[in-house]
Amino acid sequence: MSPTPSPRLMDQLEGELARHVPFDRMAGEHRRAFVEGSEQVYFAPDETVIESAEGVPSRVFFVRSGSIVGERGYGGEPFAIEAGELFPLGAALGERAVSGRYRARVDSFCLAISVQRLRELARASPPLLEFLQRRVLKLLELSLRAMSERFAGLALAEQSLETPLGNFVGREPVAVPPGTPLRGALRAMHERKVGSVLVTDARGAAIGILTRHDVLDRVVLAERALDSPIDDAMSSPVHTLGVDARAHDAALLMSREHVRHVPIVDASGSGRVVGVVSERDLFALQRRSLVQIGVAIDGAASAQALEVAARDIRRFARQLLAQGVAARVITELVSHLNDRLTVRLVTLVAAEHAMDLRQACWVAFGSEGRGEQTIATDQDNGLVLSPAAMPDRARWLAFGDAVNRALAAAGYPLCKGGIMAGQEACCLGADEWQARFDHWIAHGAPEDLLAASIYFDLRPLAGSTALVGPLVDSIATQASATPRFLKQMADNLLAQRPPLAWHGGIAGNEIDLKLQGTAIFVGGARLLALAAGVRATGTHARLQSAGAKLGIAQQDTAAWIGGFEYLQTLRLAAQVAADGAEPGNRVEVAKLNDIDRRVLREALHAARRLQQRIELDYP
Repeated sequence: MSPTPSPRLMDQLEGELARHVPFDRMAGEHRRAFVEGSEQVYFAPDETVIESAEGVPSRVFFVRSGSIVGERGYGGEPFAIEAGELFPLGAALGERAVSGRYRARVDSFCLAISVQRLRELARASPPLLEFLQRRVLKLLELSLRAMSERFAGLALAEQSLETPLGNFVGREPVAVPPGTPLRGALRAMHERKVGSVLVTDARGAAIGILTRHDVLDRVVLAERALDSPIDDAMSSPVHTLGVDARAHDAALLMSREHVRHVPIVDASGSGRVVGVVSERDLFALQRRSLVQIGVAIDGAASAQALEVAARDIRRFARQLLAQGVAARVITELVSHLNDRLTVRLVTLVAAEHAMDLRQACWVAFGSEGRGEQTIATDQDNGLVLSPAAMPDRARWLAFGDAVNRALAAAGYPLCKGGIMAGQEACCLGADEWQARFDHWIAHGAPEDLLAASIYFDLRPLAGSTALVGPLVDSIATQASATPRFLKQMADNLLAQRPPLAWHGGIAGNEIDLKLQGTAIFVGGARLLALAAGVRATGTHARLQSAGAKLGIAQQDTAAWIGGFEYLQTLRLAAQVAADGAEPGNRVEVAKLNDIDRRVLREALHAARRLQQRIELDYP
């Protein structure tokens, strides 16, 4: 730095760096080296900092105060660079010219360091090197870590559900060949102090499993001779997962299939078992597990018992957030448990009202239909009646209303828009639902588009699911064949813009993460899925599948998915932070930490780029 600043100014500059990523994780000597190797520079409003005509940048800038606007070439949207950020890292480290121009928006003070000096410093400072190599991913990781620490007091477990199952592979699983006497298999379980024994073929693939839970039912109570082969008592077929699957995949499998052990197979495709993960492994220190809540739901004998389970579901979601689990995993697990609770409640109320569920299907719409429910979620549901049920529509309406009221008592508020099975508009015959969907697609009035945005995310939950399949197929087929309807959906989606200012920064201090953020990704994914004839309902799956079918670049769909999931994470955090108050989706930008503000801005830009893609497809 020239001239050499005073020690007091050096300390001040180093302190400024220490408040921002990645300098907050760097050793003090490396922060000091950054300051010593930098030059203080000032840019007046609208003054150019660097532009493409200058060629490969020789310096990288750290913004101390003020704001820099990046203007991409070829009409690209501007983006803001605020205090605490480095630029232009991509061009400087990639040894290419910037794609447009960087200029000061207001009086701006920066530290400028040569690219060569920055590279030398990165070799000495692992945190700096890691950040330069994985900037966006590192910001997301740090944001999740900060959020996890913020809610650490809620955590009841050390094991993250994001952990690959390969991490659970340790000692060789206990396995015996077919025909092994029960006595030998049980002795092996006892000696190795494990809760299961596998039956494997010559390749090491699982063909059966016997657990301690099975022993009571299939050996002791069945009075089976210990000399009989294990084949007579084992469970088969066996549900397995690969080493690359995540712990949350195993938790979901256990819950859905009502099992407590999942064999882990290698990545070769041979099916060879290399380990076993148990419920105890996943939730060793957690008092409340996915499987335990599921068992409580399935065993509930009354609506009141389900009210307790519903509270456990919300606590479970808070724990997962405290563990740093990704939003997609949390919403998937919450939706799965809410599904089970709804199915159990529908079954109980159907028995009370003497209703035959084989004559109708209870369906979920909206976020539950997409499997994306957060902690704060209301009801969106309906009934599809078979022709045999139509004469008893009044009884089905009463039944639907009873379920709706029971769900409300369990903490799932009644839908303010009346999208509930106990309402006449949502208790229809299969033909009536079909006629309604046909009318919306053919007519496309504003109210039709609003309805389609909710009802077209339908998924069957309980009863005769065969009634719903044709409706899903019809929506996908007819919408993709009706360009006018897709264009109207596109216009409707483009009416709500993400809150970004002209210079690329976040506009306003308070934003609605749902209406101004996730709803754009949800609507865009729905539109792309309908255009591509994709039948998936989840936003993540829709973007992936439709993107591949429509030839959209993989990096674009990955950015959209990442932006959506980050906004979902912020929504969950806001709902947990409500701490008993009415949970919502609004956040004050000024109260977010530096990392969250930066990632939020990137997520909103991703939403805008999704809209720009749709504008190109539907001009």
